[in-house]
Amino acid sequence: MSVIKSPISVPTCYASCSIGSSTDPLPAKLDSISAAGFDAIELSFPDLQNFANSYFKKEIAENDYDSLCTAGKEVKKLCAEKQLKILVLQPFSNFEGWPEGSPERKDAFERAEGWIKIMQAVGTDMLQVGSSDSPSITSSTETLASDLAALADLLAPHSFRLAYENWCWATHAPTWRSVYDIVRLANRPNIGLCLDTFQTAGSEWADPTTPSGLLETPGVSTSQLEHNFKKSLEEMSKTVPPEMIYFLQISDAYKMDPPMDKGTDEQGLRARGRWSHDWRPLPFQGGYLPVVEVARAVLKSGYRSWFSMEVFDGKEKGNMGEVAKKAMQAQERLMREAAEN
Repeated sequence: MSVIKSPISVPTCYASCSIGSSTDPLPAKLDSISAAGFDAIELSFPDLQNFANSYFKKEIAENDYDSLCTAGKEVKKLCAEKQLKILVLQPFSNFEGWPEGSPERKDAFERAEGWIKIMQAVGTDMLQVGSSDSPSITSSTETLASDLAALADLLAPHSFRLAYENWCWATHAPTWRSVYDIVRLANRPNIGLCLDTFQTAGSEWADPTTPSGLLETPGVSTSQLEHNFKKSLEEMSKTVPPEMIYFLQISDAYKMDPPMDKGTDEQGLRARGRWSHDWRPLPFQGGYLPVVEVARAVLKSGYRSWFSMEVFDGKEKGNMGEVAKKAMQAQERLMREAAEN
């Protein structure tokens, strides 16, 4: 475990999709992450697919699970050589809420079976599932929970776990509270939460479509917004059992100037989704979200496990080694400040 100069010590992780570009080779990413002192990676499916393309010297389809598993076994070896744990396979998306008998539901469960095979190949026990942003899914919390319970039941025979994350642009579960309620309703021992500083603040405090960069609600002043968010974080600390938090993702966000358009883009992606994809720097690098406050609230729950950097910064132009070092420095500072009362 890397040593962080803080009263609190936690294991550290870096998402493979958050360093370099989508075309940078995975081995080079692993070299940089390992050299900076991180303990683990989140293995991003696109990085695995790109590695498979290189390994087989041809394009590998996203549902060619035999080839992806073969490549995954090589990734497992590479990570072992660099003393990196593969914490989680991510991001598994648009799974829950499809109508019974629909082709989308059939595809979701087929993908789940394939990703489970990949998990076995790469040697990870955790699957990250983002709350669905499809506009066509049900709003029934009971159905969303039932679908996640079914996925957990597929994972259980392998002793695998499901980490459910609120994506702040999701259709029905954009907040920490909404995913917490769904996880409780699913009621499976192998379902927990992936909390995220960006997703938490981005759903309840910030808004990329307003001039202020803050959530603007008629009749709610800025001071009331701050009060509401503080109360939400206090509730998180007191409500969520630390053992239900499987890992915490870390990133900040840039205030958008000019503000983003409120509508969807040509791919149907909502404003917060576009914000998430390109405007999420490391903490202390020009963002404006209350990252320290969110991390502190998670620690106040008693949580003492994985802190994982997951950033998407279109402004970052440094080489991967320097970026990884900067990420570890941000991690160390975050832990120092979040540990303060």
